[in-house]
Amino acid sequence: MTDNSSDTRDKLAIERTRLANERTFLAYVRTGLALLGAAAVLFQFFAEINSHVATAWVLAAFGLLVLVVGLFRFNRVRTELNAYTDEVNGGS
Repeated sequence: MTDNSSDTRDKLAIERTRLANERTFLAYVRTGLALLGAAAVLFQFFAEINSHVATAWVLAAFGLLVLVVGLFRFNRVRTELNAYTDEVNGGS
């Protein structure tokens, strides 16, 4: 196998990892928004009778937590991947 095909394979692997990181981030966003949506539904339908309001607050807090964790994880992996890419490319 030639060195050129090895470089191509490495570049494609890095690109696959970038895409996987984006998919994972979007999954965090989807989950966080779903939890926030569920909280909004509980607030809307049960606020007048004070039923399930505590559950709605927990869902809202957890939804925000999932969004924040997803954002931090995405940025951490992206930073590490960029550093690795720079290292592989010889700092260029």
